[in-house]
Amino acid sequence: MAHINTLDPGASPLDYYGFELRRHREAAGLTQRQLGDIVNYTGSLVGQVETARKVPTPEFSERVDAALGTGGSLSRLVGLVLRSQLPSWFREVAELEARATKICTFQMGMVHGLLQTPAYARATLGTIDETGLDDRTAARLARQRIFQKGKPPAFWVVFSEAALYQEIGGRGTMRDQLDHLLAFQSDPRINIQVLPFSAGEHAGLTGSFTLFKFASDPTIVYTEGYGSAHPTASPDTVDDCLLRYDHLQAAALSIRDSAELIRGAMEDRYGAQMA
Repeated sequence: MAHINTLDPGASPLDYYGFELRRHREAAGLTQRQLGDIVNYTGSLVGQVETARKVPTPEFSERVDAALGTGGSLSRLVGLVLRSQLPSWFREVAELEARATKICTFQMGMVHGLLQTPAYARATLGTIDETGLDDRTAARLARQRIFQKGKPPAFWVVFSEAALYQEIGGRGTMRDQLDHLLAFQSDPRINIQVLPFSAGEHAGLTGSFTLFKFASDPTIVYTEGYGSAHPTASPDTVDDCLLRYDHLQAAALSIRDSAELIRGAMEDRYGAQMA
């Protein structure tokens, strides 16, 4: 990575963030260490962010904005930075999530990324490759900020009961993940249904898929392969997946009964109390 004196703010969102952080810090007359002390991070980390060697988090950005009086500029920028850290083939999907007014998804065997806890996300991302795992985990979790917008999208998810029993990250991680799902019961915009094993053959046997609906643009269907994304607005494909989703919702448990199944799996399989 280039030295800070030659850092090109136009090279990437991460470089631009580092350039802006240094500019604001120097304008405030603070060293990296002094700023770190104020925001409760090390001066070394501040330096790594300024040289685009470390990806900033939303929490870091909020603290620095408050300390330097930037008017929230870094907090607004960090979303773009984190999105740029996603795999290139997935960035279009993150844009769809950010623009959609309604998202409907069916997941075969795991919890959707928009509902994952940090530990669960880290376990799934680190299965094969642990390179840059902290940054990749932060980038995935940053997608969940769409639920903090003034008008967040309605989110409907149906996932197979298998997702409750596929032990990702260990028993403690699974318990926390299922408990996290239960926390959405009071949010009318985030609706979780479980497709029980007893449903037998169902309309989603071909695989997971997601429907993105917009205020004025056509609905888009997204499916995913290994290292590739497949969004399409083909009317035939969209109509097929809309019909499939209707059947999946009809075959799934109600939101209330789904919560009871999740709670039962959490307590029976992963223990009522953390070890």
